[in-house]
Amino acid sequence: MKRKTTTKWLLCLLTCLFFEALSAYSQTNVAITIDDVPNTRQFKTDDFQSHLLDKLDSLNIPVAIFINEGLLYKTDSIARNFKLLVDWAKKDFVTLGNHTFSHARYSDVGFGPFKADVKKGEFISRELSGKYNKPLQYFRFPFNDLGKDSVQQILIHSFLKEKKYISTPFTVESSDWMFNYIYEYYLSHSEPEKAKEIGELYVSKTIDYFHFFDSLSIEKYGRKVNQIFLCHDNALNSKYLGEIVRKLKEENYNFISLETALQDTVYLQENQYYQKWGVSWFYRWMPVQQERTRWMRLEPDLSLIESLYRELTDKE
Repeated sequence: MKRKTTTKWLLCLLTCLFFEALSAYSQTNVAITIDDVPNTRQFKTDDFQSHLLDKLDSLNIPVAIFINEGLLYKTDSIARNFKLLVDWAKKDFVTLGNHTFSHARYSDVGFGPFKADVKKGEFISRELSGKYNKPLQYFRFPFNDLGKDSVQQILIHSFLKEKKYISTPFTVESSDWMFNYIYEYYLSHSEPEKAKEIGELYVSKTIDYFHFFDSLSIEKYGRKVNQIFLCHDNALNSKYLGEIVRKLKEENYNFISLETALQDTVYLQENQYYQKWGVSWFYRWMPVQQERTRWMRLEPDLSLIESLYRELTDKE
């Protein structure tokens, strides 16, 4: 009788362990991060409304924003622009981050000017972080350009460490800046149906990218890691980020804060990529270029969008 009880207990334990492992394998967490906040040009175009912020209000998910304070001065509506940034900062679901003042490319401007731009870019944000009791601890490089070589990268990361900033990674992005350019082009040329096609393609390609990086995660780490999605404050996401969130929820994605996402041990890995191009951190953790290249060739195809983007920009 005792042996039967022991066997039953072991079977129960093994079953529990199996389902726990299965859950870890299938569970998908993602943090949403938004660069280039606030989009003051779009704000003015939309009669001083932030449709993206309005959309996020209804989604009930945490987001982290990376602020370019220089954008506050890009239109002649500076007082309203300041109010817009305050509206972002005071939301309970918003985490604040520094994205420099002028969005300069680090590998181009060099250490001294870039360091000054980081400091200049926190002046107002730090005031808001104090007012709303939100630590300003996250930093993201413009263009995700961490420096053109190991020397530049070591210099700036030592500086950020002194400033108590966390250099913020991403794992998933889908070139929304390129889609947005085409989307806005069609809207400005009174072609709303073409704009809609681009928006819908953006949604489907973004979901494809999530699937791709989840599969990469499973092959490399044997599980789905906490993903960090990078997108931008733009007209495209004002219209379509909600649709991306809806589709991800249908696939049982769980939306978490940036702080929670970074607790995944995968983010303890060292960067091993010493070039200026803004690649996913999955690639930065790979020790050899051949492995990066192999995976990059398997990414969802954006050649149609890239070709259309080049065609339209050549017209301007």
